[in-house]
Amino acid sequence: MNKEIILERKPVGNIKGNFYIPSYQRGYRWSKEEVCRLLSDIAVNGANEYYLQPVVVKRLSDADIQEKALESGEWFEVIDGQQRLTTLYLIYLYMFTKSGGFFFKKPEFSLVYETREESASFLKKIDFSLRENNIDYWFICGAYEAIQMWFETREDSQTVMIDIYKSLGDRVKVIWYEVDESENAISLFKRLNIGKIPLTSAELVKALFLCNDSYKIMKVEKQEEISFQWDSIEKELQNDSLWYFLSNTSKATYQTRIDLVLDLIAHKKATEKDAYYTFFYFDNLRTKKDLDEIWLDIQQTFLTLKDWYENHELYHKIGFLIASESVSLQELYDISQEKTKNGFRSSLDELIRKSIRIDANYADLSYEKTIEKDRISKLLLLFNVESVRQNGEQTQWFPFDKYKYQKTGKVVWSLEHIHAQQSEGLKTEDTWREWLEYHIPSLEALGSSDCESTLSEIHNLLGKAKISGPEFNELQTKVVQLLSAQGNTEYMHTIANLALLNTSDNAALNNSTFDVKRNEIIKMDKAGQYIPFCTKMVFLKYYTPSAQNQVHFWGFPDRNAYVKQINEVLKDYLSEAIHIETEKE
Repeated sequence: MNKEIILERKPVGNIKGNFYIPSYQRGYRWSKEEVCRLLSDIAVNGANEYYLQPVVVKRLSDADIQEKALESGEWFEVIDGQQRLTTLYLIYLYMFTKSGGFFFKKPEFSLVYETREESASFLKKIDFSLRENNIDYWFICGAYEAIQMWFETREDSQTVMIDIYKSLGDRVKVIWYEVDESENAISLFKRLNIGKIPLTSAELVKALFLCNDSYKIMKVEKQEEISFQWDSIEKELQNDSLWYFLSNTSKATYQTRIDLVLDLIAHKKATEKDAYYTFFYFDNLRTKKDLDEIWLDIQQTFLTLKDWYENHELYHKIGFLIASESVSLQELYDISQEKTKNGFRSSLDELIRKSIRIDANYADLSYEKTIEKDRISKLLLLFNVESVRQNGEQTQWFPFDKYKYQKTGKVVWSLEHIHAQQSEGLKTEDTWREWLEYHIPSLEALGSSDCESTLSEIHNLLGKAKISGPEFNELQTKVVQLLSAQGNTEYMHTIANLALLNTSDNAALNNSTFDVKRNEIIKMDKAGQYIPFCTKMVFLKYYTPSAQNQVHFWGFPDRNAYVKQINEVLKDYLSEAIHIETEKE
């Protein structure tokens, strides 16, 4: 465990010493745009406390200094922050030179390059006539010119220069992160620079507990305990089942998953742009509370989330509210802190009711209206979650991880017709051919004379070099009629004919009849692809009484049984006024 981490908010004006840039790093490469952006940020934000990105360094021992033939003094190996440090050096150098050395100090730190000694000398005394000699000189000259241009184009450049100098002196700061001398600098550099993975708020918060300042006020045994427990929490949050119960975002959103717990405590809003907002919250909190108390808060917050995850009822109710984006994890956590356990459960039930509440009857909602389509999707998600929860077995848990993410990435569930009668989206010859091929097995399974005749027409049309739209539309109408149950078609866009499916952009399948989709669902299920519980039950005719079961069709008995099941499962959330109406034959 590191005991020599140093973590502080260091004003730029307090940066002193010598910085050693090792050979594994490239030279200075900031563009003029990046230089001007840094100056503009300081000018705009410098009136208040403002933070630049962290500077990560490793203090060199006397033996290291001697081995590298460096002058005596305080030396730091720069792991992350070379570009910012060099630009700040050039800004100080410009202001010193511009004032003739009277008003502004020289830079109080130096930069030395392991394999480019001449670049260090050039940095101290810039000679524009040599800019073409090597790539380092070229970028350093470009940056210096950008600084000069930026100041000279200000309306009152002298006043602006004074303001910038004062801001750098005390209000503009870096998060100074000094790692232990035993740290593998090259490995850390690769993570922070080559992989473009920044130092996270969580890593900085962890350093608050393990840095040398904390070592002075905490027993080493306590620090070791915190380090172990921290890693244990992170490991548990790497479990996708737990993670996707709590979050709708991929693991890439958080470099370390414990950030989610820390953000909850810090009440970090989704719109917060400051990458280190949570670190600053905890850094400020330690001035008001003991580190032991703060760590206890972190532990208790995680244990609360874990208790939800391990409780069968809370898991499903909270999981639905988060998955449907009805309520945020932050809101749920805040409510749980204000309520008793029973009060929290009651609040969850009310939040679920509110999430699906409408003024009209759900039977009147239509797939063709975007707002109503979203309502139906949320209702069907709840139907799936509650069906799993209510089946009476604690071993059955709705898999939010599979629902949200699979190996290929984020899963997009669309609201699809269980039985389609229209060919929306089928606009190309390829999709026409695919649609016809999908329906061949279903027609063969029915085996009637009409089916045989239609099959012959399909094979003849598929054998043609070119298929026209009218030819396809005429044949498609025949196929749909043969594979459709008789009865009214008013139900087509209602919840009685809709289910959650993930068929990606397969227009031909999305516009297929029930039997085709049923065969495809079975094929997907056999291949191990996740199918929502109720969607699978629909296509297996689980809800339809056996006496009325027609395997190849989705008809009146099926729709009625489906709607009755939805009403039964969601009876605690749907008021009598908005129960879904069944069809009248």
